[in-house]
Amino acid sequence: MDKEYLKTIWKQEEEAAHIHGWDFSHIQNRYTAENDLPWDYEMIVRQYLKSSMDMLDYDTGGGEFLLSLQHPYNKTSATEGYPPNVLLCRERLSPLGINFKECNDPKHIPFEDEAFDIIINRHGSFDAAELFRLLRQNGLLITEQVGEDNDRDLVKMVLPEAKKPFPHMNLTEQRRNFENAGFEIILADEAYRQIKFYDVGAFVWFAHVIEWEFPDFSVDKCFEQLLKMQEMVEIYGSVEGTIHRYLIVAKKHR
Repeated sequence: MDKEYLKTIWKQEEEAAHIHGWDFSHIQNRYTAENDLPWDYEMIVRQYLKSSMDMLDYDTGGGEFLLSLQHPYNKTSATEGYPPNVLLCRERLSPLGINFKECNDPKHIPFEDEAFDIIINRHGSFDAAELFRLLRQNGLLITEQVGEDNDRDLVKMVLPEAKKPFPHMNLTEQRRNFENAGFEIILADEAYRQIKFYDVGAFVWFAHVIEWEFPDFSVDKCFEQLLKMQEMVEIYGSVEGTIHRYLIVAKKHR
C-alpha cells in the first residue's frame, strides 16, 4: 500500500467533488446503492399522475427526474433552493414553460393555496402543513425521503463524533407528522439497504458531495481512517454501509 500515492489519488477525488444537478455519474460503476428498494418511486409517481393534474416537484434538483415524466409543461411547476441547481433549472425548465420558482424554505413555498393536484418530493426538505396548504381537496403527496440513519455506519468510520444531521426522519414519526397535518396515509414503507464502494476514491467524492452527512470531512483529516477503508477494499473488494429510506403517499382528505 503506497500511502502517498493513495493520498494523491484521494485528494484528486476531493477536488473533483462537485455535481451538476444531481448527477452521480462520476462514480458510476464504482459504487452501488438504491437498486434493491422494496418500491419503485418512479413507478409509484406514474401510477398516480394523470396528464390533467397540476403538479409540483418540490426540491427538483436539476429537474432530471421531473423532465423524465414528460408531464404537460403548462401543468408543471417546480422549486429548488440549492443555488447551482437554481441556475440550472432556470436554464433548463423555465424556457419549456414550466413554472419554476426558487425556494429554500419548506415552510413558505411561493404558490397560492390549493394550487396543485399532486406534489412529488424525492429527498427534499418538507413541511407537512405547507404541503397540505398547497394541495386541493383529494390532492396527493408522494415523497421518498432519506432517513435519519442513512450512511451512519460510514460516517462513524471516518467521523465518529459526528451527530445525525436530520434526527426524527423516520417513518414512524413522519407518518404521525403528516396525519397531524390532516393527511390520510395511502401507502407507507421503510427500508434499510446496503451501499457499497468499490474504491476509496469513490467514497471520498461521495462524502464531499453529501457534506451534510460528513461535516468537515477531508482526506487530510481522515487519512488514517481512509487507509483502514482501503484495507477493507483490498480484503473484501468493497467497503459497505447502510442506507435508510422511507416512502409516504398521502391524500388531503379535509
